[in-house]
Amino acid sequence: MTDYFEVHERDGPARIGELRLADSIHTPALIDDSIEDAGSLWSEERTTPAGDETALTVLPHRSFPAGTDTEVEEAFAVEYPTVEFPSAAVISRETAGDHGSDAYILSSASGIVGHASKFVDTITDVRTSIPADTALLLSGVATPANVATLAYAGVDLFDSDRAYVRGLEGFYLTADGEEFLEDLTELPCSCPACQRGRDAFDREHCAEHNVAALETELARVRERIRAGRLRDYLEGQARHDAWLTAAFRRLDQQYSYLEQHTPLLRQSTLLAASDDSMRRVEIQRFADRVCTRYRNRFEQPLALVPCSARKPYSESQSHGQFHDAIHYRAHKVSMTSPIGVVPQELEYTYPAQHYDSVVTGRWSAEEIDFVARVLTEYLEQNEYPRYIAHVPPGGYREICERVEKRTGIEFEYTVSDHPTTAESLANLRETLSGESKYLKREREHNTVRAIADYQLGPDAGTELFGTEISVDGWLPSLRVHDKEQLATIVPQYGTLAFTLAGARRWLDSSVPTKRVEIDPFVPQGSVLAPGIVDASADIRVGDEVVIEGPKAFAVGRASMSGPEMTTSTRGIAVEVRHVDER
Repeated sequence: MTDYFEVHERDGPARIGELRLADSIHTPALIDDSIEDAGSLWSEERTTPAGDETALTVLPHRSFPAGTDTEVEEAFAVEYPTVEFPSAAVISRETAGDHGSDAYILSSASGIVGHASKFVDTITDVRTSIPADTALLLSGVATPANVATLAYAGVDLFDSDRAYVRGLEGFYLTADGEEFLEDLTELPCSCPACQRGRDAFDREHCAEHNVAALETELARVRERIRAGRLRDYLEGQARHDAWLTAAFRRLDQQYSYLEQHTPLLRQSTLLAASDDSMRRVEIQRFADRVCTRYRNRFEQPLALVPCSARKPYSESQSHGQFHDAIHYRAHKVSMTSPIGVVPQELEYTYPAQHYDSVVTGRWSAEEIDFVARVLTEYLEQNEYPRYIAHVPPGGYREICERVEKRTGIEFEYTVSDHPTTAESLANLRETLSGESKYLKREREHNTVRAIADYQLGPDAGTELFGTEISVDGWLPSLRVHDKEQLATIVPQYGTLAFTLAGARRWLDSSVPTKRVEIDPFVPQGSVLAPGIVDASADIRVGDEVVIEGPKAFAVGRASMSGPEMTTSTRGIAVEVRHVDER
């Protein structure tokens, strides 16, 4: 059995990977016993890259290249005294690169953990410099409290050294910090070490507990990654320590790094429980695309309405009442925290129907600032003959008033006390009396075009579906035809899935195509990374992609980002939906 690392699931930079040694390890994980037992499985010879005398690549029999710091050699010997034939590469931030290894050990781990800016800058630099399908190991730093943040940043492997030593020093570790053992009256854990009770519990037992707590936290992190909800967990868990909160927020400032690794869609609910939620990639990406890609195609007035707790909004009782009052005489756009504004055509598009927020009835200053900015940008891109705000007093009204000052637009307010009272709904109905109606068919066609704009780029809907298309089915499960079927709206995500005919129309249009070039084979079910010749750099997990090769033309959904497709040597890159053999 050869050693390798393969990524199976992704949740932002965090991954579920498989490191195959004597046994398979699913990361994020501890590697204490596995690396000690790896033996000759890690025996492949490594050489210093040509012209790079500073690369800290580990050679067989622990022979390091010239220029390796003495401290690095000594530290490795202490950490892994029985490993005779490692194939991991010990690197620093400056020497990170592709050195032909399956795993990389960061030599400066203890110097960056605890310092938010240094940690974030180092991990993002290293993670983008080493191949995507390799594991990153930080030694001597993991605790139950920090390992979720380390994994979220992109670290795959850890050891239990710090947790064990802290136990011998008399510190009892949990996922929310540490306590001095002598201060504990009870043991808040039921691991084997803690089951002996407080009176019989000494520092050796404390060390055992700390390792067990670290293993438990890693299991929790892996389950969160599998569910696509590590970020939800981290927004609460990281607040137990100041440096973790700072690191978490500094990571949010590395938008390009996070965005490349964040899927376009998920099945899981996005929990917006704090102001930090507004800085999530999914939120920022949705707001940006609505403001820069979406174009209103209705001729009727704008009707701004509040969001609803139930998703999608159109299935809620309040929006059913708004719909009856508007009755196709205005374009309904919902205002919401945390994602800004949601045109009715995008109510099903991730994350508009997938988020859940904490409703208190009061808006924070940051929520008001964010939604006001998004609404301002939206209105600067989309003009309406009239602007109606059917929103209650308080945060909604304050947002509209800010936007009025910034844009010069004047809203017509129709709510006296609450949006769903008989008086307020009558006001909305009366305000729209005399306005022309659009047809249900027009709404369906505009929904298809709006999703295409959002998914593929500005004016993509007009370019691909501006001709006389036909639409059948019911929202959100619409099928798009023009003599033959071109696409289907996937109701779970509110995105377009193309047929081969639709993919060819996309490829022949001026709309930028997300393309994957493959070797001469006919894919069956999926395309693996080794078969990819090239891929568009802007492909993200969940993107619709066109697959081309000498023997096949296909369409499918990306399972890796474009940069990962072109640098990975293993793993599923694209799930193929339709294929045509050439």
